[in-house]
Amino acid sequence: MLALLLFLLLAIPAIVLCHTVCDVLVIGSNLPIIAAPGDDVILPCHLEPMFDVQGLTVEWSKPDLKPDPSDRLSRVEYVHLYRDRKEVPDMKMASYFRRTELFMDDMKHGNISLKILNVSEEDNGRYRCFIPKLRSRVKAAVVELVVAGRSRVAVLISIIIVSLLVVTAFAAYFSRHHTKEAFRGPGDPKS
Repeated sequence: MLALLLFLLLAIPAIVLCHTVCDVLVIGSNLPIIAAPGDDVILPCHLEPMFDVQGLTVEWSKPDLKPDPSDRLSRVEYVHLYRDRKEVPDMKMASYFRRTELFMDDMKHGNISLKILNVSEEDNGRYRCFIPKLRSRVKAAVVELVVAGRSRVAVLISIIIVSLLVVTAFAAYFSRHHTKEAFRGPGDPKS
């Protein structure tokens, strides 16, 4: 009886803690975010299920940029850094100064999307949202931003739409074909 009581006292808090922390995932976008120069964009990133991140550090960086190895004093700079419930501008890349912001009121719901104002072609690339102290298997997500002229944006959007339609058509065809095969009996003729 004492062993059961001890197990319950130790296991239940661990189960509750794991349910509220371990199952949280950082989710970005599978599709690139496409914009024209001068647009304001939102790089989507959130926690699922909803999780209050106001007390955690949130780092937005460009993972393809590395510090200069020949400069021992160089450090990784951030596109946006949120720590101790506020933005940390002194560790931000100069080109993003006063151009980025988080949705502070939505952070309590797990929204860590980044808004970038007045994008240019220099902003092209992959962006990583990362929560270093999140107790989870998935602490980061990568979102790609494509900044192109208006005519190129229209072409890129058209390509993405056509690609999605082709994938959907193939999925529907194979799903229908597979369903017919699954329900046909061994002696049934092929249609």
